Amino acid sequence: MNDRLLDALVDICGPDFARAARSIDEVGGSRARYVAVPATSQAVADVLRLAAGEGLSVVPRGSGSKIDWGTPRSGPDLIVDTGRLNGLWDHDVAGQTVEVATGTPVRSLQAALALRGQRLPVDPPSRTATVGGMLAVNESGPLRYRFGTPAEHVDRVSYVDLTGRIAESDGEGDRPGLAEITGVLTSAVVRLRPTPAERRWVTRDIASPLQAATLAGEAAGHEVSAVEADLPGDGRGAISALFEDADPRSLAEAWGVPVAPVAPRWWGRYPFGRDDVALRLAVSPAHLAATVYALSDALGSPVPVRGSAGIGNVVAVLPGSLPAERLEQIMETVRHVLMARGGRAVLMSAPVELASRVDMAAPHELF
Repeated sequence: MNDRLLDALVDICGPDFARAARSIDEVGGSRARYVAVPATSQAVADVLRLAAGEGLSVVPRGSGSKIDWGTPRSGPDLIVDTGRLNGLWDHDVAGQTVEVATGTPVRSLQAALALRGQRLPVDPPSRTATVGGMLAVNESGPLRYRFGTPAEHVDRVSYVDLTGRIAESDGEGDRPGLAEITGVLTSAVVRLRPTPAERRWVTRDIASPLQAATLAGEAAGHEVSAVEADLPGDGRGAISALFEDADPRSLAEAWGVPVAPVAPRWWGRYPFGRDDVALRLAVSPAHLAATVYALSDALGSPVPVRGSAGIGNVVAVLPGSLPAERLEQIMETVRHVLMARGGRAVLMSAPVELASRVDMAAPHELF
């Protein structure tokens, strides 16, 4: 069958890098029509210009780890896969900056930088996250406690807007607007830090959100890079503090536990799966315990929670089998509790059918 649009995409990307979509190429439960894998910014521009001229809807995709998070998107006509926008250049070791293509996996970037004793101080929990996917939603992990969000380490980004125009951010003033860029991020200039010579963890068992909040407050008095808590909801949890090139012994003595050279198994991992509802809570650490208790009361059972107890930013897990009306009631209750505490609650992820019936977060609200 002759398909002129596919032929045009092949002309731009090459015969092995444009194809009809397959079953793995779904967004919001619907299969796309085409997948294009351009290798340069100019090829991205040509693809998006073609899509705009033909009225095709477009969704960028890195590893796809977060493609169905937040507000559901109907199946696009075209997925622009950034897998060939890969690598780094202009690495200024002395100036501690590098430009990186946004299809580069974050892990690959960190491995390359480590050869020169540097790192980008981010640790997104999505294991396969690309630089572009991380920046598009500002995905943060435990290191946010000390170093802030990924966007705070960006000097400028290059991107192609949905009309096919190649553009570049104006630098520092644009950083807060990364998530609002419509189009495809192609590269970013980021600021780096030295790789720590030593990383150690102090971990203690806990039994409640209140205990987690109390111990997180104690850890804040020490030179820590992150403070994370894991509360599975069964009364048995843990809190852990990361020390990088700092002495953990005083906190270890205060908590009555040994210092460990490795992180707990749950460290830097999301607590939810595809069949769960993931709810992000962000509130002052002093009010985190009360918020978690209110959420459990609204659900009628303990709620598993994991995340940065040190800054009051955690993910709670609700059953994916909840009716939409019940989930909205729970959200209304929690938001009412948070309103007086200056916090917020957003739905990050849910099964496709449920996500289409409730108020999910916009991309810039996920983190």
